[in-house]
Amino acid sequence: MKTTTTAPRRHRTTKGIQGAAALTGLAMLAIAGCSGSTPADGTTEGATGTFTTREVTDGKTTFTVVTNPGDGPVLSYGADSGVEILSEEVDGSTLAFKDMNANGTLDTWEDWREDDSVRAAALAEELSVEQIAGLMLFSSHERSPADGITDAQKTYMEESRLRNVLNAGPNDVEANVTWSNQLQAHAESLVTEDEPYVPVNFSSDPRSTAESGGSYNASGDISRWPSNLGLASTFDVAHVSAFAEMSSAEYRALGITTALSPQIDLATEPRWLRVDGTFGENVELTSEMAAALVDGLQSSPETDGWGEESVAAMIKHWAGDGPGEGGRESHTSVGKYGVYPGDNFDAHTEAFLGAVDSAAVMTAYSIALDGDGEPLFGERVGSAYDSVRTGLLRESFDGVVVTDWAVTAGGSTDPDAMIGTSWGADDMTVAERHYAVLKNDVDMFGGNNAVEPVLEAYDMWQADFEAGTNDVDADTRFRESGTRILTMLFQPGLYENAFLDLEESEAVLASEDKVAAGYAAQLASTVMLKNDGETVAASDVESWKDKTVYIPRSYDTGFDGTFGPGEYVEGPGLDVETAEQYFGTVVTDEAVEDADGVVTSYTAPDLTDVDLVLVGMTSPNNGSNFTSAGQDAETGAWYPLSLQYRPYTADGENVREVSISGDILPDGTQENRSYLGATSRIANESALDSFERATAAVEASGKDIPVITLLKAKNPTVPTEFEAASDAILVGFGISDQALIEVALGLHEPQGRLPIGFPASMDAVEAQLEDVGEDTEPYVDSAGNAYEFGFGLSYSGPITD
Repeated sequence: MKTTTTAPRRHRTTKGIQGAAALTGLAMLAIAGCSGSTPADGTTEGATGTFTTREVTDGKTTFTVVTNPGDGPVLSYGADSGVEILSEEVDGSTLAFKDMNANGTLDTWEDWREDDSVRAAALAEELSVEQIAGLMLFSSHERSPADGITDAQKTYMEESRLRNVLNAGPNDVEANVTWSNQLQAHAESLVTEDEPYVPVNFSSDPRSTAESGGSYNASGDISRWPSNLGLASTFDVAHVSAFAEMSSAEYRALGITTALSPQIDLATEPRWLRVDGTFGENVELTSEMAAALVDGLQSSPETDGWGEESVAAMIKHWAGDGPGEGGRESHTSVGKYGVYPGDNFDAHTEAFLGAVDSAAVMTAYSIALDGDGEPLFGERVGSAYDSVRTGLLRESFDGVVVTDWAVTAGGSTDPDAMIGTSWGADDMTVAERHYAVLKNDVDMFGGNNAVEPVLEAYDMWQADFEAGTNDVDADTRFRESGTRILTMLFQPGLYENAFLDLEESEAVLASEDKVAAGYAAQLASTVMLKNDGETVAASDVESWKDKTVYIPRSYDTGFDGTFGPGEYVEGPGLDVETAEQYFGTVVTDEAVEDADGVVTSYTAPDLTDVDLVLVGMTSPNNGSNFTSAGQDAETGAWYPLSLQYRPYTADGENVREVSISGDILPDGTQENRSYLGATSRIANESALDSFERATAAVEASGKDIPVITLLKAKNPTVPTEFEAASDAILVGFGISDQALIEVALGLHEPQGRLPIGFPASMDAVEAQLEDVGEDTEPYVDSAGNAYEFGFGLSYSGPITD
C-alpha cells in the first residue's frame, strides 16, 4: 500500500461548512493542477486551510483521496475516472468538491453542503429512466468477494444499471476492500454525458453474531455480538447502541453502506423459525431496542447525524412476519400465511412506527389472514402487493421501501425460478408484479438483477396514465422513487467517498475496543434460569485450572432444503479447545461410527476424576427458512413444529382440526393445513440424549457432580425434559461458547433476562395465539420460578430491576 501522511479523516455532515463571508472564487482544477506543487508523496501543498490529496492503492485499484479542511468530508475517486476537482474559498479555507459530470460547474447534487434530499432530487432529474430503473434493483446474493469483479457483475452494472449489491460473502477484509474498490471504479467508468455517476451501494444481512456458523463469520475478523434476541436479553439499550455504532464502522470498513437490519418482527409465535433474529415478544422492549439500533447505525461518533461510519438501516419485515401459523416461515409456500386470531395486528406495526427514522423498510413475504382465514385487509396477497399495508406504512414513512428478495419471481408465469415468493400474485406475469408493487408506492425489488421487467412496468404505468387510470405519469413516479433511493446513497456519503483504504479498514475491523464491547454484551446477555444450591457462584479462573470437566457429544442430522441435502454435524456440545483454556482436563464421549462417518452409539467416560459436567445443547432444530419445515416434501402431509426434543404428537385438545390458513382450491374451498395427529421432526434430538447420558453417568459414578445445562437458544424451549435433572441452567442467545462457559464458572455474574417466555408444554404452545405476545403459559421449575418474559437470575436470586 502506497499512502502518504494526511490530515485526520473528518466526519461528513449534512450541511457542511458554513461561512460568514461571501464566496471569493470558484475554480476547476485537474488534480495534478491543484494550487501549490504536488510532492512525490502525493500531498498537495498550499496555504493553511487548503485541502490535501494523496494517492492510494489496494494492489488492484488506485485512487485519489482528498482531505478537506475543517469539517469538510473526505473525497475519493478512481485514477482513471476522469473526475476533476472544483474548489471554492470560504472564510480563508479552500474547499474541494468533485466534478462528477465534467461540466466544470458545481451542480447542486455535487455540493456536499446541500441537504441530502435536495441533492437527490436534483440528481434524480438528470438520471435516465434506465438508470432509475436500475436503481430500483437490489442484487441477488454475491457470496465471493475474493473472486474480484466478475463478468456477470459488470453485465448487470452496464446493462441493467444495477447499483445496489448484496454482499453475502465472508468478512475477509482484503477481499472485501479490493472487490468494493473494483466495483466502485467500474461504476465511475460507466459515466456518460447522458448518464451521470451513481456509486455502488453494498448491503449486508447481519454478520456479527457470535454463535453463527455461517460463511459470514468464516474469517473471524469482525467483532462478535449476541443475536438480536441476545441483545434484547440484556434489557439495556447501551449495549444495542454500542453494537450499532461499532458494527456500522466495521460495515463501512468492508464497503457496506446499507444494513439489511434490524429485524423487528414481534416474536409472538414461539415456534417461528426466525425468532432469534427478533428482539422478542414484548412490544415496548422491541420498540426501544429497534429505535436505539437504527439511531446508532445511522450516526457517527462526534457528529449529530450521518457520517463516515454510518450505514443506512433497513428495518424489516413490514408489517410484521412473526405470526406464521404453527410457526411456519414465509420463505417457502409452506409458511406464506401470517394469521391474526387475536386481532393484534396493531401491536406488530407499533415497533416499526417507533423506528421510522430508518432510511429504508423491507416488506414481509406473508399473506395476512384474520382468525377466520379471511384476508385481513381484503387482499389475499403478500405485503408488497397489499395496498392497505403499504399504505399504512406510507402514512408515517417517506424513505425507501424495498420488497423482500424474490417477491416478483416464481409462480405459474415464472416456473423456472429457483426461488419465488410472489404469494398471492402467482398468476401475474413478472412485469405485472413489478407494476403492482410500484403502484403500492414501493421503490425497490430485492433479489432482482434484470431491469427489463421494471422498464415494462414503466410502460404499463404510462399506458394507464394516458388512459386516465393513474394520476401521475410514469416519469414522475419513477423519479419519485429515484429521489428516495438516491437520498439513501447520499446520506452515508457515498458520492463523496466510495473507495476504501485497505490499511484503514484493517485497523477498524475487530479492533480491541470493538471485540471487548461485543464480548461484554455476550456476557451481559446470558440468562440464568436455575441455580440449585448455588451451583453457579462467584469464582476466579485459577479455581478451575486443575479441575476436570465432562462435555458430552451429540449430533444434528440437518434437513434437506432448497440449496441441497441436510448437513450432518457431530461433536461435543461445547468447543473443547475453548474449555481447555479454563480446565486442566476436558473429557468427552467415545463415539462409534459407521462406514459413512455417522455415529451409531456413544459411551460416556469414567467420571471418577470429573469435577463438573457442562452439557451444551442447541434448542430443538425444526429446520431453517428454506427447508419447508412443517410439510413433508414427498407426501405433502403437514406436521407440527416443536419446542421439545422428543417426538411430539399433536393430539391435544388445543390443536386445530382445521387450519386458519390454506390455499384456495379450484373448487373454491380452502386447503386444510392442520397437523392434528402428526408428529414433529427434530434434527438434534441427540442433544437430549447427551444430557441423559451425562446425568446417567453422574448417577452411576456415585459422586455429587454438578450438572450445568448450557442452552444455545434460537427459540424458546420446553424445559420439562432437562430442568429437573439440571443443577443449573444458563441460556445464551447467539453468543459464544466462551461466554457461556465463563458465566457458568462464576467468572461473570449473569445479568440477562428472557426476552421471550419458555412454555410449560407443547399443549401450552398450541393454546397461545400466533399474533399475541406474552400469552403462553410459562414453565414453572422445581424452585417455583416461572420462565416468563423478563425472568432471569443473578447470584442472589431473581433480577427485579
